Amino acid sequence: MEMIQIADLPDTIPVFPLPGALLLPRARLPLHLFEPRYLQMFDDIFKTDHRMIGMVQAYDAPGEAGKLHSIGCAGKVTAFSETEDGRYMITLSGVSRFRIMNEVDGFTPYRRCRVNWQGFDRDLGAVEKDPDFDRDTFMESLGRYFADQGLQTDWDSLGEADNELLINSLSMLCPFEPEDKQALLEAPSLTTRRETLTTLIEFSLRGGSAEEMMQ
Repeated sequence: MEMIQIADLPDTIPVFPLPGALLLPRARLPLHLFEPRYLQMFDDIFKTDHRMIGMVQAYDAPGEAGKLHSIGCAGKVTAFSETEDGRYMITLSGVSRFRIMNEVDGFTPYRRCRVNWQGFDRDLGAVEKDPDFDRDTFMESLGRYFADQGLQTDWDSLGEADNELLINSLSMLCPFEPEDKQALLEAPSLTTRRETLTTLIEFSLRGGSAEEMMQ
């Protein structure tokens, strides 16, 4: 995908609050759209130059229903197909994280937000490195975690993935709680994300809970 500058990014984007769905820069997220409001969202953004959707997490605590986390990640629609019964299968390619400034009132059935892209310069740059990554030890823990969770994966593809793709893909795919996914999203660097991911995996293997980990 061509290099994008902050100046090229839109001030307002539609947002898709899908619990547990995480998108990260330079990674791809397949989505299945079938609700009328999100079919309308897709039709509208496909008429724009940027074709971008912001993936965000909503809070699920009592009294905070519908409130959005302030940081999400926007992706550009890079693949699209329509099923015979009118559903859309799309792929979002992660472009950059953003900070929500405010929600925009309007006549769309889906939510839109005014966003700020400042502070996420790494997202628009080159692939991030993680020089201290002990990959062999990590993969051994990952193997035990997948066995413990009953998860399947293509180990050959994981083995060939560069460090950023490996860490980001696993952050997106592993069945962590939405708040844990948010912590992975907000990690300021690839190293921090890898450390958070490792902690979540090790805690799961020990049978701990996210609440205990945060204490």
